[in-house]
Amino acid sequence: MSYEVRLEKGYAVVGLSGEVDLYKSPDARAVILKCIGDGQHTLVDLSQVDYIDSSGVASLVEGLQMARDNSLSFGLVGVSNTAMNVLKLARLDKVFPLYASVESAPATS
Repeated sequence: MSYEVRLEKGYAVVGLSGEVDLYKSPDARAVILKCIGDGQHTLVDLSQVDYIDSSGVASLVEGLQMARDNSLSFGLVGVSNTAMNVLKLARLDKVFPLYASVESAPATS
């Protein structure tokens, strides 16, 4: 897994790519929580994720909870088919705000 963080439309956009598994999810978790801890509205771009397991999903859930606790926006962008299948299996596709692109996410206040 690799990642990049960019600022776009008032969000910290965390772009993940590759496999988000037990070995790499701590890195994903750390970067997501750092963005939120820094007070940034955060979107996680999953368009380049080839595989995500329960530990990767847990990192996303933790980010969502921390963002809510801090009154920050959090959502998932461009979710790949592979990642969407995992989210649907866990019924989390109804929990996370999902956006086709950063541009389609609501403006931050």
